[in-house]
Amino acid sequence: MDSYMALWMFAAVFVVLLSGYPVAFVLSGTALIFAGLGLLLDNFDADFLAAMPNRLFGIMNNETLIAVPLFVFMGIVLERAKIAEALLEAMAELFGSLHGGLGIAVTIVGMLMAASTGIVGATVVTMGLLSLPTMLKRGYDPAISCGIICASGTLGQIIPPSIVLVLLGDVISTAYQQAQLEMGIFAPETVSVGDLFAGALIPGLLLVLLYLVYIFITAWLKPELLPKPEKPAQQEKGFYIRILKSLLPPLLLILSVLGSIIGGLATPTEAAAVGAVGALFLAYLNGVLNKAILEDVTRNTTQITSMVFMILIGAALFSLVFRGFEGDELIIELLSDLPGGKFGALFIVMVVMFFLGFVLDFIEITFVIVPIVGPVLLMMGVDPVWLGIMIALNLQTSFLTPPFGFALFYLRGVAPEEVTTGQIYKGVFPFILIQLLLLAILAYFPLLATWLPSFIYG
Repeated sequence: MDSYMALWMFAAVFVVLLSGYPVAFVLSGTALIFAGLGLLLDNFDADFLAAMPNRLFGIMNNETLIAVPLFVFMGIVLERAKIAEALLEAMAELFGSLHGGLGIAVTIVGMLMAASTGIVGATVVTMGLLSLPTMLKRGYDPAISCGIICASGTLGQIIPPSIVLVLLGDVISTAYQQAQLEMGIFAPETVSVGDLFAGALIPGLLLVLLYLVYIFITAWLKPELLPKPEKPAQQEKGFYIRILKSLLPPLLLILSVLGSIIGGLATPTEAAAVGAVGALFLAYLNGVLNKAILEDVTRNTTQITSMVFMILIGAALFSLVFRGFEGDELIIELLSDLPGGKFGALFIVMVVMFFLGFVLDFIEITFVIVPIVGPVLLMMGVDPVWLGIMIALNLQTSFLTPPFGFALFYLRGVAPEEVTTGQIYKGVFPFILIQLLLLAILAYFPLLATWLPSFIYG
């Protein structure tokens, strides 16, 4: 049966990815090899490959995806502008006299940086360099300290403006239109990145709240793990003015970017352009903007953007060959036969994505898995915004789950030598459970994701 070739192709990709070979070339190379094999066995139609130029042209003309390099540029500029340093110093001074005060400060700064940059690597590395040595010096438990830094650094996955939500928004929109066409609806409704941004706000803030509750409870039950300083720092004259000066720039940037998208004043791409210019302005005000910094930022932005789009092209070729082997029909058949209807199918997909997150990056899951299972779930009547936020929250755990969680690698690279990898793994475990708890809450109360978009956009 042709569809079993699709499963063999998927298994081959999974095995080759474990070798460490670049993802984009694994996807495209495996697809071409299996397409050639299918042509030799006369069970693959070459017309599917002929559709590839149209796919590439569609990617090149997709205005939503222009937001990716702009948001990446904004995030890297803000990292260079030392915004996180000023924020962390102010928040640490504000909460430093409490048990777990530094942990609270790191979580709040992580939330603000997530809403400003949306780049996990930059946030985790910055927090690791700035706060981990101070937390250890004050007697904080190394495992809990590492867990707080990794978890707060990954908030950029779910709190908008998030690159994950931009990419997911594009993929979910395509899947939603495909699902409606399959159902005979030839004037399909659309779902936008703005819908996902609005839908992610309440779950994202709820996740921050759950993190803070965990820190409070841990500090209350085991104060020796999160001690307060013996001599609380004296708040100097003009302290609250310094707090305001630290908070105001990122808050204004967040309001200008997020507010313009959610308020319907700008598309995500236009808002990303505003954010990029705003980040440059903040860097100029902080005195860190020069020719060398701009060259470095531009180079890094180009590298990250090229990686994302190469994976997108490889995934487009993979999905065409997958459909050529009737893999989409097999997925429909498998998910439709599961007990529990759409909820049973959604549960299985979430479990599979969670475990794939142990070994695959969020970009790979977004571009390879979501286009395959998304249309099937949407045809079953799953709300597209709810599905998008569920997937985004699930993908966030991929940054924390050993052995390949990217946040763990980022922190390992900048952590002091006395901090072991085992302590980092141990520290993130409670936060993985918190994310899974929120995923369960969101599954039971879809309104947490769907109410705000419907309220704003009607």
